[in-house]
Amino acid sequence: MFAVIRSGGKQYRVAPDTVLKVEKLAAEPGGTVTFTDVLALGAAGSLTVGAPTVAGAAVQATVIAQDRLDTVLIFKKRRRQNSRRRNGHRQQVTVLRVTAITGPGLPATKPPAETEAAA
Repeated sequence: MFAVIRSGGKQYRVAPDTVLKVEKLAAEPGGTVTFTDVLALGAAGSLTVGAPTVAGAAVQATVIAQDRLDTVLIFKKRRRQNSRRRNGHRQQVTVLRVTAITGPGLPATKPPAETEAAA
């Protein structure tokens, strides 16, 4: 089972227990984030594509950390002019772990904590 979600102007293909880094979200570590911009759902050979989103579909994720990526260097040079400029920045990201994917026609998935407690 997988879903394609949209966050921060980018699209991500996610499955349960997937760890991904998205543009910074306003959430505390340990909190839960729900994505309702689900563009596609897939399970067991079937694919549901939204127009533009799948109605009733959602992806829940747990915030692991607020982090920063590696430094991105920006180097500008004008040849033969003795003109160079070097700059850089570190992009802020939110690290997430996908816990559940819900939608029409999909079996409900339980978060890992509930699954382990039942066993």
